[in-house]
Amino acid sequence: MHQFSFERLTAWQLSRAFVKKIYQLTAGFPEEEKYGLVSQLRRASISISSNLAEGSSRLSANDQIRFYQYSYSSLMEVINQLIISSDMGYISDEQLIELRKDGHELSNVINGLVKAINTNRNS
Repeated sequence: MHQFSFERLTAWQLSRAFVKKIYQLTAGFPEEEKYGLVSQLRRASISISSNLAEGSSRLSANDQIRFYQYSYSSLMEVINQLIISSDMGYISDEQLIELRKDGHELSNVINGLVKAINTNRNS
């Protein structure tokens, strides 16, 4: 089966696993959060991988960087919402710590993509 370039990106692979964790986590949220935090967390987490995929298809370095920055911004949105979820008692401290570690790793890889593009562009 053909593999698209974004599927080979470590950042995309990590983001895909992150989405799965978010979906599993939010399945246990209160019903009244179905259209609140659950929806926001799920959409923002999907946005991380979607923007990585879209950015990888862009031809210009500026376009690629812009979409990778969107991906990073969506990750920050998810981290914020996870903190709020913890504040509300919807997730445990341990769950928050684990997901923050995943988010930190993912942010480093996304930033690495941007740095690599800038390095190649300036070479």
